[in-house]
Amino acid sequence: MNGRLTRRRAASAIRDRIERPEAIVLAVLLAVIAAVGWLSSGPMLAVAVALALAIGGFGAIYLLGPAQQGLGLGRYLVMALAAAALTLFGRSLPGGVVLLLGPVAAVLLWSVIWLEMRVARSGGGFRLGIDLVLVGIIFAAWAGLIDLFGADGWPSPVILLAAGGFVLALRSAEARGRASGAAAFEAVLHTLAVAEVAAALLLLRLPGAIGPALVALAFYAWSGAADALAEGSSGWNVLREYGSLALLGLLLAFLVHAG
Repeated sequence: MNGRLTRRRAASAIRDRIERPEAIVLAVLLAVIAAVGWLSSGPMLAVAVALALAIGGFGAIYLLGPAQQGLGLGRYLVMALAAAALTLFGRSLPGGVVLLLGPVAAVLLWSVIWLEMRVARSGGGFRLGIDLVLVGIIFAAWAGLIDLFGADGWPSPVILLAAGGFVLALRSAEARGRASGAAAFEAVLHTLAVAEVAAALLLLRLPGAIGPALVALAFYAWSGAADALAEGSSGWNVLREYGSLALLGLLLAFLVHAG
């Protein structure tokens, strides 16, 4: 009897320590949908991606609650895009690796929604965590789109990347403290820059994860440059620092393509 009471108290203590258990349920459900997408093609894959977007979006709205001034609206769609990106990304991995990705996907998705819940609770902050999440989503999305459409699928993967990238760029601008109008304007410029890089790399037909890594680097570099300009850095210093980073990535792409 005492042992049963002890176990109940321990279970109750664990539940009390878990913030919003619904977030775990949502992450596991989205991971299952992603796994279905990894093993599907054609209409079933489209259904899996659509479910990931819908459930991820409505789940985030439920968990994050009403809109808060200063936090923007992009945060409600990050979870949905993360789930869709993982659904596509898993298809680009070997079969043995995919079997191990299921639990990892659940943990990653839970981390995304947990971070946004912390931001909502504190009213802002966590810039580094948000940047890492956005860059990871861009990487996974582009890798999955390239695997789905192939190098000859132009312009479909670039258009889809731009559609999702605008939301992520909007979230990035909002995390930098931009108001709604300024955030949307910066998001458009950010999206165009990343889409141009993606289109160029698509034409280069780079092997493996190099293309997605460079697209993710372009997303991060543009965000960092905008942040540096807003903090008062001179345009020349920003151009020198982030321009050299972009040229280094472009040089690497050409070297790999030539080899």
